[in-house]
Amino acid sequence: MKRLVTLFLLGGIALFPGRLGSAQSSMASSSNSDVPSTSLFLQSAGSTLEREFSTRDLSFLLLDARTGNVAASHWDDPERRIPLGSLVKPFTALAYAETHDSKYPLHICRGKASGCWQSTPHGELDINSAIAFSCNSYFRALTAHLTGEDMLPVTRRFDLDTPDADLTGPALMGLGVRWLVSPLRLARAYLELYRRRDQPVVREVLAGMVQSARVGTGSAIGRALKHSGAMVKTGTAACTHVRPAPADGFVVALVPANDAQFLLLVRVHGVTGATAAVTAGRMLSRLED
Repeated sequence: MKRLVTLFLLGGIALFPGRLGSAQSSMASSSNSDVPSTSLFLQSAGSTLEREFSTRDLSFLLLDARTGNVAASHWDDPERRIPLGSLVKPFTALAYAETHDSKYPLHICRGKASGCWQSTPHGELDINSAIAFSCNSYFRALTAHLTGEDMLPVTRRFDLDTPDADLTGPALMGLGVRWLVSPLRLARAYLELYRRRDQPVVREVLAGMVQSARVGTGSAIGRALKHSGAMVKTGTAACTHVRPAPADGFVVALVPANDAQFLLLVRVHGVTGATAAVTAGRMLSRLED
């Protein structure tokens, strides 16, 4: 595995599968196929994750960023709709922008006093920081006048499960259990988000995910990766396991940040999203070994 990753060093930065043009094409399926198969790297990475991280309290999906193909899965019924918490926030942000002339507000988070998950204030935030720190206070303000109907253009564009048309407020930022989304659909929606990275409002959301990996709720992944950056979004949602816990932690990571080759979606039973990022960081670090 180590030799495989070394082959994909570019300018001193490990790009996991890398940007080697014809070399990468040679690892795809035969030329008479219109859709490339999963690269040899992702096949090997998937085998590693399935062998070393298939525990009862951990679920994960590994997707090829080029095709959306599932390279590895340890998730019972990933198409079943469940609450995914703050993982929906980037799409909520896009719906807000579409109804507000592609502009995002500044907002002052006062911690729990303004409805945030964090006791201490985040202070003044723009959309980048709000995504990075998954600030509930910011998104309460963002969703105050949004409805499920306002979400329809975005959910259709990204092939996401759609909330009820009359749903309003915090449920549209992932609080509670009223907006249920398939994990597999959500993973592919993030890949579509990345494909649209040249669009200004999408660029702002993705910049927040880069910031999350550096200093935000996904910073455990940033610390774990030694040779590459990541785009990260974390979430905490109501537990849907047979053995119930107060909540489950979720994290989406697109790696590398500057040229995403794969997406890892992780769920950890009974923890927060920030804690789930620690586990995801270990998984990604293992792929760098």
